[in-house]
Amino acid sequence: MNRIVITGTDTEIGKTTFSAALMLGLEAAGLKPHYWKPVQSGITDGTDTRTVQTLTELPDERFLPEHYVFNQPLSPHRAAEMDGAKIDMDNLCDPTNMPVCDGTLIIEGAGGLMVPLTRNNLQVDLYKEWQIPVVLCARTGLGTINHTLLSIEALKSRGIPLKGLVFIGDENPNNTETIAAFSKAEVLGIMPELEQLTRNNLTRVFATQFNPQDYI
Repeated sequence: MNRIVITGTDTEIGKTTFSAALMLGLEAAGLKPHYWKPVQSGITDGTDTRTVQTLTELPDERFLPEHYVFNQPLSPHRAAEMDGAKIDMDNLCDPTNMPVCDGTLIIEGAGGLMVPLTRNNLQVDLYKEWQIPVVLCARTGLGTINHTLLSIEALKSRGIPLKGLVFIGDENPNNTETIAAFSKAEVLGIMPELEQLTRNNLTRVFATQFNPQDYI
């Protein structure tokens, strides 16, 4: 089973939208993608799992249930506390507790790398335990050089494999080329912001901007 973690340099970076596009791109390539978001914080507008399912229109069985769902759109450690709960890191880190599927498992993280899951553990600590290749989503605009290079450094210092970078937003060659030069990370593609988030638009963007073989 092929597994990929989708994370970001910040919250609201576009991870969920990219995850939907990736699902459609891998589906078109016959790679049977499945989506899993183990920790969901905030359900006022529905879960990210439901959003990806709605955007892709893929079968229900391609979407795996979350381990944790919290009500408030906050860092998972705080959202859990407000719900009177706590994330069990041992359980979450245990690879035998991960979903098994026939195809590619796309795992979307909650927020950025340094988001706390508990009072003692960051999300990046979970990725260190998993050792699953990470796709890092980053903005193209102002501030992205600093945020992206710091995120890459956080991954490298912990020995977490980085599959590559996905930039989201208007094209900004200077920023993307500068980040690639300093980090030596592969740029997998640039996803423009879409006025309309539809299955057809996401399929088209992935087909023109990305290569499904990069995610195998």
